Amino acid sequence: MSLPGSVSLADLFRGRTQLLVYHFMFGPDYEAGCPSCSAIADGFDGSVIHLKNHGVMFWAVSRAPLVKLQAYKKRMGWTFSWASSHGGDFNYDFNVSFTEQQRKGAIEYNYREGNVSSRKDEVDANETAPEAGAKIAASTGTDWATYTREAPGMSAFALKDGVVYHTYSAFERGLDGLWGMYQWLDRAPLGRNETGIWFRWHDEY
Repeated sequence: MSLPGSVSLADLFRGRTQLLVYHFMFGPDYEAGCPSCSAIADGFDGSVIHLKNHGVMFWAVSRAPLVKLQAYKKRMGWTFSWASSHGGDFNYDFNVSFTEQQRKGAIEYNYREGNVSSRKDEVDANETAPEAGAKIAASTGTDWATYTREAPGMSAFALKDGVVYHTYSAFERGLDGLWGMYQWLDRAPLGRNETGIWFRWHDEY
């Protein structure tokens, strides 16, 4: 991890015994965060204060340099804690980032082996991944090959007697419960009522 100084995973607990990390898709070559991750992150700030006061620390973690994350965080008006793992192995250790060599072959993601094309449901269920993915990748300032070196996820950790334990991780559809807007849409008369990718960054509506 790299903050204004380098810190360990244990340091991110900030005196608490539990830690939740959202693996936010924002690679070093991105110019903006993944729009899906950004839509999820729009709901973080309201929960963070409650988590902190219940013994749970929350961080987003991405591979982009900290200066990029801070600039994007300012643009979005977010206040939650966001760390950079730029130059480290954290994202690779939790199978949410892939080397270019891995991306071209088999990868392990969401507790199964496959390749990048097996993640097309994360992009859009109604379009082929390259076409839909090209649009999303371009919106983050990258191409499909670069964009798909990152993947979304969340991980939970516990700290006991100075030892950090990884207790849980979720990926892909396992993150649906974190999308605040979808929890409301699922209860609206027409449900999600989606045709392609309809949502935008909240400052671009």
